[in-house]
Amino acid sequence: MAHAPMTITTINPIQFGTDGWRGVIAADFTFDRVMSVAPIAAQVLSEVYGAETGSNTVIVGYDRRFLSEEFARSAAESIRKAGFDILFSESFAPTPAFSWAAKKLNALGAIVITASHNPGNYSGLKVKSAHGGSVPPEVTKRIEALLAKGEPLPSAQPGSFSTFDPWESYCEGLRSLVDTDAIKTAIEQGKVTVFADVMHGAAATGLARLLGVEIQEINSDRDPLFEGGAPEPLPKYLPKILKTIREFDGNSLAVGLVFDGDADRVGAVDAKGNFLSSQILIPILLGHLIQKGFTGEFVKTVSGSDLMPLVAKLYDLPVYETPIGYKYIADRMLETQVLLGGEESGGIGYGHHIPERDALLSALYVLETVVQTGTDLGELYRQLQEKTGFFAEYDRIDLPLASMEVRAKLLEQLQTQPPQAIAGKAVVSCQTDDGYKFRLEDQSWLLIRFSGTEPVLRLYCEAASLEQVHQTLNWAKDWAS
Repeated sequence: MAHAPMTITTINPIQFGTDGWRGVIAADFTFDRVMSVAPIAAQVLSEVYGAETGSNTVIVGYDRRFLSEEFARSAAESIRKAGFDILFSESFAPTPAFSWAAKKLNALGAIVITASHNPGNYSGLKVKSAHGGSVPPEVTKRIEALLAKGEPLPSAQPGSFSTFDPWESYCEGLRSLVDTDAIKTAIEQGKVTVFADVMHGAAATGLARLLGVEIQEINSDRDPLFEGGAPEPLPKYLPKILKTIREFDGNSLAVGLVFDGDADRVGAVDAKGNFLSSQILIPILLGHLIQKGFTGEFVKTVSGSDLMPLVAKLYDLPVYETPIGYKYIADRMLETQVLLGGEESGGIGYGHHIPERDALLSALYVLETVVQTGTDLGELYRQLQEKTGFFAEYDRIDLPLASMEVRAKLLEQLQTQPPQAIAGKAVVSCQTDDGYKFRLEDQSWLLIRFSGTEPVLRLYCEAASLEQVHQTLNWAKDWAS
């Protein structure tokens, strides 16, 4: 019996989320669509940054996902044909390395083929500015508007094509900010043992390049399927490094570091094998940066832990809050001096670097903290809890919804009939800067946000105990069902 040929249809329009356009390979993310988006993105970069930079160059880079280099070459060729000069990466590299190159080389910006922490059936395209960070929302809106018009770009003389090593200058820049010699010595003397789960992604070889010494790298091979999971620094995807550190019986202090697929998100593991998210790492790093002599404003997103402003208060740091999405933090970095800007999902960046989250620099700062204090990360966290008197737990879940219609109904309910009590606790306030953040009578909070491009509900909660966190999240799941 003959079977009808299988057809693959495009199911989603090209839309830019909190950081780039992402889609399922062969359904949403195709060569044709990449070649239509890339030159328009380059044109908008030229309109926004051309006069400032005097440049005609666009940097094109990629991660280690399925067909990433091939997608990048197609993007580069379509941009070159539109009249721009191309500087093409000789290898995969972290997304922050391409942001660094855009600023360092005075380019119009960078186009990076990556789907960051998404599962292996996704790819994506990030647009980076001439300043070395994510472009602001108005830039991606201009790209979307031009795409919607469907008008061809003006004909132009094709530009040039050349290649570059994305690692060399980037690593040199990071080393200038950190005492890598002290970290290397501590490793060589057996005082510290470093484990790094690169999750088959673009951080592979990164710490060894930076430190000039071999470390215990986990999941360093290229696996576009990410072992059936996703390259996201969450405990459920990290069984190897958690098990490895829990079974480590060496005499040195164990430090675990975790990187997402394009190395702009970071997590850590303490010497007892406990996962530490950026909700914990950011407070630790604030104190370390102050001791290094850096100053400036601390920028957090609405989903950041309440511990963060309490630690900032210890050091008399001004605090500024943004919606979720690192582009908002990047915008703030361009407006004022920022010490550190971070989000709960693992993105941490520094005003003295580039307006971009950078997992390898964060990892170096974490290692520098441990080496200088001789103290385990878990103990450093406990010390901060005691200093502030703040003890809490945090978790987040992403809840798939049946359809965008269900999403619309839930959103209308939040707008017209917001809950007055959650999980048996009275709501005392509701913040609506980004989603709906309900502060409860016991000072715990629940944040409800919707994905802008898919039927997914994002639920965030911080409370005094993990049991309370899960009770609140379960209440939210029941409410949404």
